[in-house]
Amino acid sequence: MHCPFCGHDDTQVKDSRPTDDGAAIRRRRFCTACSQRFTTIERVQLRELTVIKTDSRRVPFDRDKLARSVRIALRKRPVSDERIERIVNGIVRQLEASGDSDISSQQIGELVMETLKEVDAVAYVRFASVYRNFREAKDFETFLGELGEPT
Repeated sequence: MHCPFCGHDDTQVKDSRPTDDGAAIRRRRFCTACSQRFTTIERVQLRELTVIKTDSRRVPFDRDKLARSVRIALRKRPVSDERIERIVNGIVRQLEASGDSDISSQQIGELVMETLKEVDAVAYVRFASVYRNFREAKDFETFLGELGEPT
């Protein structure tokens, strides 16, 4: 592991412990060259995922981008950071378990929307407004009308 401060490649693990949800290992590290300390997070990755964008570009799946999107949707909502982490872990596990290494961005968006719909209605509408690219107030009205209808 390279030191993020000086780039030296000889760092030592000083402490390891599982995260609260048990889905990752948190490691405190120490650089032998500059004496700085830093933390790394180690997660199980079942397969390398590739996202196929709407314009057919292929990009590596970015868990941090997914987590940022979920956090933005849930900003100022009564959902703990631990719950958000469990939500993101659940979405990633579903994507990895799908059996396909190539995942469309639409599939990810729909999965996030399904999850947020169960967690928080406001976050669901926030995410949908960006994901479905609402441009006018009537777009919200139409979406909320569909949301109110029984399925």
